[in-house]
Amino acid sequence: MPLLLPFMLMQATLGAGGASPYASALPREIVEKKEDEARKRRTESAQFAGPLPLRRENGCLLAVEADPNRSAEVARQALASAQGRERVRAGLCLGVALADLDRWAEARTVFVQARDAADPGDQLSRARLGAMAGNAALADGKAGEALTLLAPAALAAKTAGDGALGASIALDRARALVSLGQNEEAGRALSDARSADPTSAQAWLLSATLARREKRLIEAQSLIEKAAQLAPQDPEIGLEAGVIAILGGRDEAARRSWNSVVTMAPESPSAATAKEYLAQLGPEGTSKP
Repeated sequence: MPLLLPFMLMQATLGAGGASPYASALPREIVEKKEDEARKRRTESAQFAGPLPLRRENGCLLAVEADPNRSAEVARQALASAQGRERVRAGLCLGVALADLDRWAEARTVFVQARDAADPGDQLSRARLGAMAGNAALADGKAGEALTLLAPAALAAKTAGDGALGASIALDRARALVSLGQNEEAGRALSDARSADPTSAQAWLLSATLARREKRLIEAQSLIEKAAQLAPQDPEIGLEAGVIAILGGRDEAARRSWNSVVTMAPESPSAATAKEYLAQLGPEGTSKP
């Protein structure tokens, strides 16, 4: 299960030398994420199973979405007297509530404290909490700090043998590296993500996006095809496939990709973007000069 907290939306351009009309409204870039998806992932992250079980009857996690301020207050009270694993649970709950309030610096600190309170042998919990701290740092615009936090989280995930978690941490590392302009290192992180979890469509999608931004269109095409095989109904993959196609001079392939997005999710933001692309492309049988 992904353990991603939301991070700051950052605008990116297509990187086509300024000549493309499709640079104004791109599908999700390597450093972007929609707020509604991020909130869903935040809730999922707070309810992971396995080591460090969370008791839903404590009321805090159940209340975060409805009243994060109250949830933070409850968690702070619990943290004041908590010991051992209870301190980890209370810290996790407080961190999630603070993240829901966009209080990223505080959330990062609390997640780190919860990680450090976990049993040294509980590598899975330490990896998850470290990943959440890294995501909070990303949301706070602290890419360098995020990398510092994500490195030990990645090692812990590897030790725990959790490939999906390792892949999600590698994706976060890639996002941080791209935001720092370290695209070569980001490419290696994306390769790590694909190796850790070959079934992660997101890893293949973001790898295709990075290759496309660096004008490696043949590689980008191969990567987006793999993403589409893994998640054929993902509209963001359809958007990216169309952008790659248009940059490769395959207008009709782009049209098919974007039309498929409109068909798959007609009321979604992705469909609205696809419609913009199609309008710029022009009626079927025509092409941009």
